[in-house]
Amino acid sequence: MKPELTVGATAEVAVVVTEDMCPAFDGVLVHRVYSTWSMAHHMELAARKVLAPHLDEHEEGIGRHLSIEHIAPAAVGATVRIRAEAVSLDDTTLTCDVTAWAGDTLLGRGRQVQRVLPKAVLKKIIDRAERDQAETTP
Repeated sequence: MKPELTVGATAEVAVVVTEDMCPAFDGVLVHRVYSTWSMAHHMELAARKVLAPHLDEHEEGIGRHLSIEHIAPAAVGATVRIRAEAVSLDDTTLTCDVTAWAGDTLLGRGRQVQRVLPKAVLKKIIDRAERDQAETTP
């Protein structure tokens, strides 16, 4: 990682809640509100935006952990702001605190952790996973 990445670095993502961001199971829409899985996706995206500009060309980030507390709903049409802030950093790991807001209402908070690996190492890990899957798929 480039040395410009420091604790306190932030990034934001803003989205307008649409029906495809609402919880649906087996094709049935459950609620017309921002789903936890959409929040998870946007929190991952915001944390990625903290990391991505600071990766060296031979490096890539990979998600290691995401935890979320979904506190309040946001209806379809609401604008949600997701903010990630670097709170811990070492040679191979970036940890971000993440929050989601609609106006002044805190919708959710959590933590996202990314590991930084050389692309060649990550390729070996992915290749091994693909081989293992092929061996166990009937």
